[in-house]
Amino acid sequence: MSEKSSRPLNRRQKAALEGVARRQKSADVPQIDYSDIPALTGKQLTQFRRPPKKLVAVRLDAEAFEWLQQYGAGYSTRINRILRLVMSQAL
Repeated sequence: MSEKSSRPLNRRQKAALEGVARRQKSADVPQIDYSDIPALTGKQLTQFRRPPKKLVAVRLDAEAFEWLQQYGAGYSTRINRILRLVMSQAL
């Protein structure tokens, strides 16, 4: 993954990565021959990039804000997902 994350890995993510590293080190990972798979083009790779984010201030009703926060951290991401869902349905 070429994108850097500002959040540290949680315990489960660290354990998963350590497990992969152990399997690779012990050669338990089967060797896969990728030679018959064509390389992705630049155009194909761009579809996997996240769209750029824009920092905005927004005023929400207290009730709506509390509802978003009740599910824990990441409420701004939650707002973005809700807006994207509504946006996709409006097309």
